[in-house]
Amino acid sequence: MTTATTAKAPAPAAPVTGGNTLAGTRTLIRFALRRDRIRLPVWILALFLGTLSTAQNYKQLYGDPKDRANVVKTMDSPAGLAMSGPRHYLDDYNFGSMLGHQMLGFMAVLVGLMSVLIITRHTRAEEETGRAELVRSTVVGRHAHLAAALSVAVLANLVLALLLAFGLSGAGIEGIGGTGSLLYGLDHAAVGVVFAAVAAITVQITAHTRGASGMALAVIGVAYVLRAAGDSGSSGALSWLSPIGWAQRTYPYVDNAWWPLLLCLAFAGVCATVGFVLSTRRDVGAGLRPEKLGSPAASDALTTPVGFALRLHRGMLVGFGVGLFVMGAMYGSILGDAEDMLKDIDEIQEALDRIGGSSIAESFASMVMVVITVVAAVYVVMAALRPRSEETAGRAEPLLATGLSRSRWVGSHLATAMGGGTLVLLLAGLGFGVSGAASTGDGGLLLKLVGAALAYAPALWVTVGVAVVLFGWFPRASAAAWVVPVYAFVVGYLGQILQFPDWMNNLSPFGHVPQLPAAEMSWTPLLVLTLVAAGLVWLGLEGFRRRDLETK
Repeated sequence: MTTATTAKAPAPAAPVTGGNTLAGTRTLIRFALRRDRIRLPVWILALFLGTLSTAQNYKQLYGDPKDRANVVKTMDSPAGLAMSGPRHYLDDYNFGSMLGHQMLGFMAVLVGLMSVLIITRHTRAEEETGRAELVRSTVVGRHAHLAAALSVAVLANLVLALLLAFGLSGAGIEGIGGTGSLLYGLDHAAVGVVFAAVAAITVQITAHTRGASGMALAVIGVAYVLRAAGDSGSSGALSWLSPIGWAQRTYPYVDNAWWPLLLCLAFAGVCATVGFVLSTRRDVGAGLRPEKLGSPAASDALTTPVGFALRLHRGMLVGFGVGLFVMGAMYGSILGDAEDMLKDIDEIQEALDRIGGSSIAESFASMVMVVITVVAAVYVVMAALRPRSEETAGRAEPLLATGLSRSRWVGSHLATAMGGGTLVLLLAGLGFGVSGAASTGDGGLLLKLVGAALAYAPALWVTVGVAVVLFGWFPRASAAAWVVPVYAFVVGYLGQILQFPDWMNNLSPFGHVPQLPAAEMSWTPLLVLTLVAAGLVWLGLEGFRRRDLETK
């Protein structure tokens, strides 16, 4: 006799409700700070020391009240206000108000960039590489990654604010007091937190780190344009649509109005809340914006290494191209007023005299071209280091497992970096030339400025060569390639005003480029730079062929 038993089916488990969605946030904050133990201090110290040195330079350049009065005259124009800030700063132009007027808008862009990169690095990049899913399989809440990233961004901005407050107030510069310095520092922190919160939204929209960063940086660009358009107009209404405009309207060292910071905090709170809500509307690793269905068959271009690399770089190339065209057009718009703006500033006049040129406009254009070229160098460094990010993310190994050689794979990215860098230079020169020719009434300036921009292409190629040498031989030190554009800006632009010795400028590849249109064209240094770039690229490729690939 057998007895049949039937096991009772288990009751369906009740859905899990509640729970701590922020579980593990504190641990992730410590982990993020550990990972950024070098990156964040470099960012913060660079922003702090740059501001402090600028304040000291103002004391040296404009020590005479007559010099400051001349600056007020030159700045009190639509073009001057668009490049600096609201007119109210000009009412009492001491060293403090000069710092807030000329530096706050520019520094807000850099602080926003730092904050955006913090958020994307510790949220979307973690998801894209698959690490976030692994971490969240443990006791980690759904919102822990975003909360930790925002906390690190807030902490970084507050540290910068305190450094600025104590550093500037203790510098002993007339007109730069403690209250104004604290407000000036908190302005930076408020703007940084706003753009960090904006990035908290963009990382939910797209599944790619570069796309999320690009959208957030586009918001920064729009905020700066709105601020510039509002400050150059009569009413200034557009500036109230920009977080950068809010920060500038605290008027540190002038009125010390604290209430505009509340707008920044309120807007940041709204954006951060939206970011948390949107994160619950998508899966880990996915974005809210659905991926477009591609063609069932790849185009002929995508079957080639260069075509595929160009597709990967397309968004960044378009963004830098548009941005540099606009940047060139903005500088060109003040070219016609350059002589009146700079005629009473002795140090800049001396720098322009050393450059040469048949007119102040040409000399000033040569000086500004260094700034434009440094921004283009930022693009080529990012593009040249793309193979490193592909390698560390594990995407290079499957490609190189096919018949694609290492040299062709890296070479495709380098060709895109060099060709793309030349293209953005062309667009910058075109914007500079069209706007400059219109503001000066000199139509011949168009071709001169386009040629002046393209003359820097070999220096960009050398920058690419430095990046590929580091990638090929010292991959963990690849980030050191950023020293090239930073050094070029310090000695190429600030060095001309502060009269750095010539040997410092000669250490930069940009220091060997003829400073067109003021100087005479010389082909020899451009040919030498091209040969140096070719040698560096060969050396870097040789190093990559010899070393092991980082695998996952």
